[in-house]
Amino acid sequence: MTPVGSGDADDLAVLHSDPEVALWTGPWTRAGVTEWAADMAARWAADGVGKWMARSRIDGMLVGRGGFTRLDLNGELVLELGWTVRDALTGQGYATEIGRAGLRWATEYQNGLPIVAFTELHNHASQAVMRRLGMRPAGTLSRPGLILGRPGMHPEAPFTLYRLPPTR
Repeated sequence: MTPVGSGDADDLAVLHSDPEVALWTGPWTRAGVTEWAADMAARWAADGVGKWMARSRIDGMLVGRGGFTRLDLNGELVLELGWTVRDALTGQGYATEIGRAGLRWATEYQNGLPIVAFTELHNHASQAVMRRLGMRPAGTLSRPGLILGRPGMHPEAPFTLYRLPPTR
């Protein structure tokens, strides 16, 4: 995995054009992908935290992306862990592998910040990954996203929040 930078816009455009990826992440334009990649490079430079491009160790093929966003969650500074995997590769353990790599990285470089992840209430596949990573349900929150049975993105969609328990 390598930090997302401006040079990753082509691969990000491929990733976000996959129908299932687009369903969960919303429609992306080429300009939007380019802007997001530049923003991610700036976050890495400013915060030392961001998303990675995930590629196959065998042939370098694009698998997806993952990593962290540093954010204020109701007054608490947290690291939000996320992942996105190419449609053709879902169900093969890549999301869990990306998540585990992120957790190892956070232990080394951002130790002490709480780690959370969240997804729409009906995204059971992502919730299963969160549980495999050892995260536990920690409530709900509202943010822009999908609502089951209602087309399109909504500004106040319900998300389930998971939290990694503190280590002792």
